[in-house]
Order: sequence, then structure tokens, then C-alpha cells
Amino acid sequence: MSRPSVVAAALLAMAFAMPAHAELTPTKRVEPQYPPEAARAGKTGFVEVEFSVTADGKVESVSVLNAKPSRTFEQAAVRAVKQWQFAPGGGRGKVRLDFNL
Repeated sequence: MSRPSVVAAALLAMAFAMPAHAELTPTKRVEPQYPPEAARAGKTGFVEVEFSVTADGKVESVSVLNAKPSRTFEQAAVRAVKQWQFAPGGGRGKVRLDFNL
């Protein structure tokens, strides 16, 4: 992989690890529960989500942007992100949640 490709991949990974707007300051993060059927099958994967935060810091909506494998980890990811809380101010964010055994 060429150096520009490595840098681009690193920047993309950082974009999903951090909220989309700097003003989102997390105060509570709930980790997703690994789906038991995925654990039994030895499946791993990830879910990328985008979410909206209200002015009082509560997650209002969560949308799945990408998931591998599909229909395996999305429900656990959305359920967890809906429980997150942020400092007052509101905004939008993106995050990638990895599911590894």
C-alpha cells in the first residue's frame, strides 16, 4: 500500500472513532453486548453508525451506515449508542463499533 493510501486509511479510521463534531463531549458510553448467537458462531465484525444528539445531551436517533457482516451486530450497536449521553449542546456524530471475540 502506498504511503498516501495508508495516511488516507488512517484518517478514515479516525473519523469513525471520533464524533463528527468537536463540540460533542461524551459523558456516558455504554458498550454493546455481543450477540450470543454471533459469539457461538465465532463471528466478528463492525458497525458504523451516525447519531443525533439533542441540546440536553441525549442521543435522539441512530442510523446504521455500514455493517459487516450485515444483520448480525446492528441491533446491539444501535441499542448501545442510544444509551450514550453527551454534555449539553447537541449535534451529530459518527462512530465505528468493532465486535471482536
